[in-house]
Amino acid sequence: MKLLEMNIKPVAKYLVLKNVEPEVKTKSGLYIPETAKEDKLPNMAEVVEVGTSKKITERGIKVGDWVIYSKYAGTEVDVDGTKYTIVAVNDILAKLEK
Repeated sequence: MKLLEMNIKPVAKYLVLKNVEPEVKTKSGLYIPETAKEDKLPNMAEVVEVGTSKKITERGIKVGDWVIYSKYAGTEVDVDGTKYTIVAVNDILAKLEK
């Protein structure tokens, strides 16, 4: 089975997050060097799949939400050229709202 044809379905208390690619240029037109991007940006991601744990629904996290998660949390995977991070619900620090 090819990895490219697979969907990621988390189990229990885990979520699959789609990582946000950092901006390479500021609004004023300055380019951000690679070394600065990693330290300055929070770990923000979009929730693309959720596990079946009651903890996830109790915290109100659902597919489509944007979250901030712990810096060293989760496992990164690459599926069909898209980077995802699989994290435990306890590693979610905040949910972003408009």
